Amino acid sequence: MSKRNSQAAKTAARERLRVERERQAKRDKVKRQLIVAGSVVAVLAVAGGVGYAVVQNNKPSHWEAAKSEKLVAPANTSGTNGTTVVIGKSSAKKTLVMYEDPRCPICAQFEQTVGSTVKQDVDAGKFKIQYVGASFIDTNTQGEGSKNALSAMGAALNVGPEAFLEYKTALYSAKWHPEETEDKFKDDSYLIKVANTVPALKDNAAFQKAVKDGTYDKWALDMSDVFNKSGVQGTPTLKMDGKTLTGSDGKNAPMTVAEFNAAIDNALKS
Repeated sequence: MSKRNSQAAKTAARERLRVERERQAKRDKVKRQLIVAGSVVAVLAVAGGVGYAVVQNNKPSHWEAAKSEKLVAPANTSGTNGTTVVIGKSSAKKTLVMYEDPRCPICAQFEQTVGSTVKQDVDAGKFKIQYVGASFIDTNTQGEGSKNALSAMGAALNVGPEAFLEYKTALYSAKWHPEETEDKFKDDSYLIKVANTVPALKDNAAFQKAVKDGTYDKWALDMSDVFNKSGVQGTPTLKMDGKTLTGSDGKNAPMTVAEFNAAIDNALKS
């Protein structure tokens, strides 16, 4: 091979190498740009996800939002915001005020033991009852069942006083009342299932719609506020003429029929 041809071959080889290096440099540049773009997209996606989570976390909960909703008070109520619930014969001279939390296990025990006696006395016109619902167990456990049950009880009250009393009895029954640590009452389907054991509420479309729509959620919160402002420290608490009715220990609510009858008799005489 001549020197000229050899020199030309070397020049051509160097040119091909130069071109190939330029191509590789361009490929590397594009690759870097894609990596950077991908990283930016990933960062934006993470930031967007965090932003969405922050927005979601800062959104008010259903019950927080319910505080600002328009109040709908059930039928058969009176007083401020419809939070006065009095049931019984108008001829009864005295009123037994009952403070109860739907999730309260002691309230369930009281209702299972003494509830039928209370109902008999009310039917006989011995006294009226005023119901005050609480939801402090929700506050203590970060739950929703007490408030949700109160709302459903409002829907039952809207049907009628008897439906309300029978539904309250069913909710506190041994069959349906959950352990305090189980927030079963937060589920509308469970509350409706219990309601289907009450004749006036069984397959009652209007009642079920009110429960599902949370029609009386705001009312339930207002009812809870009445309890919170009452100064009562626990449930069940019974009062007549402003005086607390207690059992034989002189401290707690009467938890047997005998204790309840004795406490009521003394209260009616005073």
